[in-house]
Amino acid sequence: MEKEINAGYVITDRLTVGNAEFVIGQRDEAPANFVTWKCRKGEKEYFWGYYMNDRLTALEDLCNRALDEVHYLKSLQQEKNTPEKPVQQPQKKRYEPER
Repeated sequence: MEKEINAGYVITDRLTVGNAEFVIGQRDEAPANFVTWKCRKGEKEYFWGYYMNDRLTALEDLCNRALDEVHYLKSLQQEKNTPEKPVQQPQKKRYEPER
């Protein structure tokens, strides 16, 4: 399998959540050896890079970013599944003749 490279970083790990993917890139000669990026599933346009110096911190960030996406998708699902309360119309008073 061919190595995937972005901005000189070799993509070493990938997590997919819904339509989002989160990746770790590694570059030994860079000031920050690791980066996590987000991209849309199936695309190679990476954005929101978080740079760090050690692999464990990068793994933690990758997992946290993926979990944040899970929580976001769950909140959207809950909003979608919560039925809206119907607006109650004021009750019309029956016409009663005066006595």
